[in-house]
Amino acid sequence: MEKIFTKLIIFLKEVKVELKKVNWPTRQETIKYSLMVVGASAVIAFFLGGLDFLFTIIINRFIF
Repeated sequence: MEKIFTKLIIFLKEVKVELKKVNWPTRQETIKYSLMVVGASAVIAFFLGGLDFLFTIIINRFIF
């Protein structure tokens, strides 16, 4: 049981060391990248929604 706690402590120390090496984005970068993701998602959603609308019209005209 003691061996598990020793391994856990070593693991957590290594995690702490690795987290210090991470290049965290600034607040401005985080906002910029988040807006880019939201914008790209909106564009793709409108594109797919438009295709769905177009295919619905086509199917309704030719099948029904």
